[in-house]
Amino acid sequence: MRQVFEGVKVAAFTWSVSGPLTVKYLADHGAEVIRIESSIHRDVLRTYPPFKDNIPEPDRAGRFANNNANVYGITLNLNHPKGLAIAKRIVAWSDIVAESFMPGIMARWGLDYEHLKEIKPDIIMLSSSNLGQTGPAASQAGFGTTLVALAGFVHLHGWPDREPSPPQNAYTDVIAPPFGAAALIAALCYRRRTGKGQYIDVSQYETSVHFLAPLILDFTVNGRVANRMGNRCSYAAPHGAYPCQEEDRWCAIAVFSDEEWHNFCHVIGNPAWTEEPRFSTLLSRKQNEDELDSRISEWTKQIPVNEVMLRMQSAGVAAGVVRTCEDIHYDPQLLARGFFQEVEHPVIGRHHYEGPGFKLSKTPSQFQRPAPCLGQHNEHVYTKILGIPDEEFAELLAEGVFD
Repeated sequence: MRQVFEGVKVAAFTWSVSGPLTVKYLADHGAEVIRIESSIHRDVLRTYPPFKDNIPEPDRAGRFANNNANVYGITLNLNHPKGLAIAKRIVAWSDIVAESFMPGIMARWGLDYEHLKEIKPDIIMLSSSNLGQTGPAASQAGFGTTLVALAGFVHLHGWPDREPSPPQNAYTDVIAPPFGAAALIAALCYRRRTGKGQYIDVSQYETSVHFLAPLILDFTVNGRVANRMGNRCSYAAPHGAYPCQEEDRWCAIAVFSDEEWHNFCHVIGNPAWTEEPRFSTLLSRKQNEDELDSRISEWTKQIPVNEVMLRMQSAGVAAGVVRTCEDIHYDPQLLARGFFQEVEHPVIGRHHYEGPGFKLSKTPSQFQRPAPCLGQHNEHVYTKILGIPDEEFAELLAEGVFD
């Protein structure tokens, strides 16, 4: 079955999380992606745990393996003149060039958009960076782990009486890729109509701010500055995660309307305290929320977590088990839809990676290959795709061009 991006060729000068995840949308649906790395300056994600058998080696990094399936992986020394010449040959082969370095790095190598257009006039180039390519702060270096603070997430994350608590991961790194992928699709459509390429400047900062739109709107209209609320919500009560019968198992429950409150009370057996005036309205429940949460916890602690969830859901009350990674891995819904795909990696062995979060009925994603080991596809890409003769390939290898 022909895939939607079959025939599209991508040169990916990307690293870490945001850049690789952007092109992965295309790779999962048929695009031929060449991922350019360096054995001298390895992708930082190859240094992050978890590692297969807890051995910290670049080809055993689980997060790298998860984010880079379906691409060819090569190494190339862009600081070597011959390496730079080969990079330009890869550009000439490509329809899309994607990069996720600091602004100015590609220009330093002569691989910025203006120079790439000289190599291939209809090239599409995407740059994904923390703050975009222009503006007074564009040249600031950083990772998503700090960008989450700049974008406002850290201020909102945690409890109101404690210091801010950063999200566990670089949240902005997974927000930007869908924006970048959508922009690439638009650019491909534009090129199909006009024969012209274009440059895409993705600011991970700006894409992330979209996720705070209601709070920013509230400040714009009402002058209110949102603060940390823990598990609570200004227009719902109860609203939190409640301990259940099993050790360290919790169920999230949210009640938004009077009808939901009455249904909630029925589920927990209509105890006398639910009839007290201090719990009769949303406003009064918000004013007595600590006591409310304590009362609810007394009930949930007696019930298994799944039963709490099912009882609430059956009554029309929003509720869900606070799931662990193990729960998600074995979730029947995800398994039924084939979300986790089992692959055979040359070093890691059999493992699962996350497939796309959507399915195209006519052109579904197809697994092609596991994430590459460092430089795994050098010979194939350089000799078969670029057509470098075997003798020249050996000479370049000896000169350190493929480091």
